[in-house]
Amino acid sequence: MNNQQPVLIGGRYELGELLGRGGMAEVRKGTDTRLGRVVAVKRLRTDLASDATFQARFRREAQSAASLNHPAIVAVYDTGEEPATDGSGISQPYIVMEYVAGRTLRDILREGRKILPERALEITSGVLSALDYSHRAGIIHRDIKPGNVMLTPSGDVKVMDFGIARAISDASSTMTQTAAVVGTAQYLSPEQARGETVDSRSDVYSAGCLLYELLTGRPPFVGDSPVAVAYQHVREPATPPSDHDTELPPEIDAIVLKALAKRLEDRYQSAAAMRSDIERYLAGRPVQAPLPPPMAPDPQPTAATAVVPPATAYQEEEPRSRTGLLVLLGLLLIVLIAGAAYLLPRLFESAPDQVPVPNVIGKTEKQARALIGDAGLAVGAIEREASSDVPTGRVITQSPDPDAYRDPDSAVNLTISLGKPQVEVPFVVGQDKDEAEAMLVDQGFVVKLQKEESDEDKNRVTRTEPSQGTTVAEGTTIVVYYSDGREKVPDVVGKQQAQAETAITNAGFEPRVINSDDTTEPAGTVIDQSPRAGETPSAGSTVTIVVSTYVEPTETPAPTETATPPVPTDTPTVPPPAERRRP
Repeated sequence: MNNQQPVLIGGRYELGELLGRGGMAEVRKGTDTRLGRVVAVKRLRTDLASDATFQARFRREAQSAASLNHPAIVAVYDTGEEPATDGSGISQPYIVMEYVAGRTLRDILREGRKILPERALEITSGVLSALDYSHRAGIIHRDIKPGNVMLTPSGDVKVMDFGIARAISDASSTMTQTAAVVGTAQYLSPEQARGETVDSRSDVYSAGCLLYELLTGRPPFVGDSPVAVAYQHVREPATPPSDHDTELPPEIDAIVLKALAKRLEDRYQSAAAMRSDIERYLAGRPVQAPLPPPMAPDPQPTAATAVVPPATAYQEEEPRSRTGLLVLLGLLLIVLIAGAAYLLPRLFESAPDQVPVPNVIGKTEKQARALIGDAGLAVGAIEREASSDVPTGRVITQSPDPDAYRDPDSAVNLTISLGKPQVEVPFVVGQDKDEAEAMLVDQGFVVKLQKEESDEDKNRVTRTEPSQGTTVAEGTTIVVYYSDGREKVPDVVGKQQAQAETAITNAGFEPRVINSDDTTEPAGTVIDQSPRAGETPSAGSTVTIVVSTYVEPTETPAPTETATPPVPTDTPTVPPPAERRRP
């Protein structure tokens, strides 16, 4: 049974399964035990970490990478150092990154599946967007390659290893430099291969190599060794991608070949410029890169590309006949004329004409992108902020200003509205309604006053809708409910019971009835109440009413004339004789 405890670094990152291993580091899946999220942890090899200079520069570059916040860049959460687990005691740097569930372009290319040209351009555009952002932050990647670009399950691009390649290339360790070059020889810029100082245009060249491989399934240069490949980057022109896929249009050849230009001056001058050309092609507009001229027949393709001293080539021509020489000169003249017709206008252009910056303030982001692209410029940095005046999704400001003149492919930076700023509804419950209204209006709210039944003092705010403390958009309508004051007990003495109960209920009280016949008031009449009329007990209090049950007695009817019975006397009454004789 394996009871080995998981490795914990930084006091919070628990290391898990191995995700990948390279010549410089290994990456493991990890768990941030403090935040409960999945992360990726990259740790540098102990032999590289033992170089003090490398450690200092790696730490500085890792901190710079952590400052990059872009949707196409794998986020860096944390960085630090931890004693190596091999017992060497060396302080081993690590970087904690966003965990991306997806596959690298290297894995996808190894499957041998064809990537559609439009999709290849979209992927490269995403990479260039990340590069443009990092270049403006002062960080050069220096190691753009399929293994450092991931595609998420939703198809989004994620670029990895920002800052790390720069720390490696700046280190003084010879072994580190060699590992960096050998590991990425197929994507080196000529200036990198020559060991010269590099700038952001080196990343543009590497992005061109990446696009070439996405389009054709192979890098622009291959060889038996990294040195042979590096030599080709320095000396050999790249063949157009259409040589490997004849369905590719000349515009794609133009974009790729301009990115792969040997001279820095002939290359795209920024990642934004290359991305702008790609977006122009995807939108169906002409690209800025010059289209390659039609290839003239070459009777000696091998001699033109073979790595042979020039003197040997000329020596091989000497035995040829004069007729063959004339044919060769004629073909060469045709090529020169065609090349002159194509190149002379460009040679005499001192600089590209500057173009006016369009006014995109108030436009939607989509409209702004279209106008900037149509003007021959590129969309630069896009920032988003709240605005009280500009609707959501529309441009607040731009830089350069409208109608300024800039070189083609220059970046136009935009600030786009997130809508009205979010503000908190202030606490006004218990205040006078007029004071509350004034406070809310001063803070930009629209106020609607609404009276309601309440035991609070008259005109005191009882509640708001939305509730106080809630975060809402500036300018939201706030309904302020205020008290109409305590209700007075109505005067119901003398009213009928039903009328009295209704009046008491409408005033917010509970009626209680006591019957009494100790009165001469008609039955059903209220003869007394408690509390008295005009008093202000709490809402829902009981108001007792005394209701008469008196029933007026009926009058005794007047006596009618009837025979008065004889009063008995001592002497009996003797009826008349006739009556005595009646049977």
